[in-house]
Amino acid sequence: MYDEDKYLNKNRVINRYQLSKLHTFESAARHLSFALAAEELCISPSAVSHQINKLEEELNFKLFKRFHRRISLTRDGNNLFNVVKSSLNNLNQEILEIKNQELSGALTIYSSPSFAQEWLIPKLSMFIEDYPYISLNILSGNKILNFSQHRVDLTIYYDDLHYDELLCEHLMNESILPVCTPSYAVKHDLHENIDNLHKCIFLHDNQNNGYDSNFAEWEAWTNYFSLACDLNKMQNMLFDRSDYAITAALNHVGIAMGRKLLVQKYLQTGQLISPFPNMEAPCSQRYYVCKSQGKYNPKVDIFINWLKNQFKQSPLSLLIER
Repeated sequence: MYDEDKYLNKNRVINRYQLSKLHTFESAARHLSFALAAEELCISPSAVSHQINKLEEELNFKLFKRFHRRISLTRDGNNLFNVVKSSLNNLNQEILEIKNQELSGALTIYSSPSFAQEWLIPKLSMFIEDYPYISLNILSGNKILNFSQHRVDLTIYYDDLHYDELLCEHLMNESILPVCTPSYAVKHDLHENIDNLHKCIFLHDNQNNGYDSNFAEWEAWTNYFSLACDLNKMQNMLFDRSDYAITAALNHVGIAMGRKLLVQKYLQTGQLISPFPNMEAPCSQRYYVCKSQGKYNPKVDIFINWLKNQFKQSPLSLLIER
């Protein structure tokens, strides 16, 4: 009777003692250097050479061609390297999937609409790549939510408020500056000519800090630079979202007060400009995240840490966080 296990044991070429040698071989083949492999594996180059020689002896074929101060893979060595590399990749992927399965299920996030539209959503593909088993549910609005009444796991706010009943963590400060299209700036002769602001249509987010904030951001900016500007006498257009004001500016409607984090991509592409150099004002508002003080949810902490890393990688972090 055919005994499959007996057959496999009899014809097995690789044993458990050779697995460590294959690890050494993979490193040496990837670097094409015993010295670099030794540095990566924290062993001596002679130990790498000894393990490779032993593996070649056990496999009964050469893995490397040795030259003066360099090595190259033989045909058999290259074939084995491709198999080992693929196997390690599959093993790492399987381990990653096992770990991620511990962090699975739905995660509901509530954010201000402008932050979600302009910053958060464009970056979510990177989160899904790292945590494919977490299903995100993104909600947006300008309300301050009560965690006991709404089924959310964490909220992302932009304001200067404080909530004693929640666990809140700071993400980043913000600054503001007027922005418009290059053609709008030329049409109204705005370049370094702040006196011509009165010719413009002022675009506002009138709910940037709760409801009915009206001209708050423009007033904060004019006050910071001690500008005499009665906004009630200017031509104004109000929106309930900052990104709507920016969209209006992108379409030459007027000049908007832009939050640096949200308009940076438009400034970099030249779609928008800031016609008044060195007139960027700090905000009392800041970006922060809140979670309930109740049951611990590891997915919440995973997302918060991911958010913090994204903010740290932002080119604005060194400019704003000072």
